Amino acid sequence: MDALDLRLIALLRADARRSVASMAEELEVSRATVQNRIDKLVERRLVLGFTVRTAPEVAPHRVRAVMLVAVEGQHASAVIKELRGYPEVLAVHSTNGRWDLVVELGTDGLPAFDAALRRIRTIRGISNSETSLLLSTH
Repeated sequence: MDALDLRLIALLRADARRSVASMAEELEVSRATVQNRIDKLVERRLVLGFTVRTAPEVAPHRVRAVMLVAVEGQHASAVIKELRGYPEVLAVHSTNGRWDLVVELGTDGLPAFDAALRRIRTIRGISNSETSLLLSTH
């Protein structure tokens, strides 16, 4: 990837429905160049897809949170495997520092969120956790 690819990706992140012609004009290259670059980024699996961002009230997971998880000993693989089976778990990330995992959670309401937290905290191998609700996205 070069600087043009990075600038193109930034434009696509801001508005993936933007016309190839308008991106070409902003990038000061031809429409064919933009289309070929997009095709190659997709072919090389550097761009994995195009999506829609919605207003929070439209999103299926109105209650979202980040859970920081400490794992005992060698239980990380088992904990990750179990977490990935929970429908409320949107993503699991390994990390460094005090916490071993960062878990993204999403539910339709607070009762479902509370139930998910209670279930997750009982997973064998989890020694500690800290959860923060995501209030706004900027």
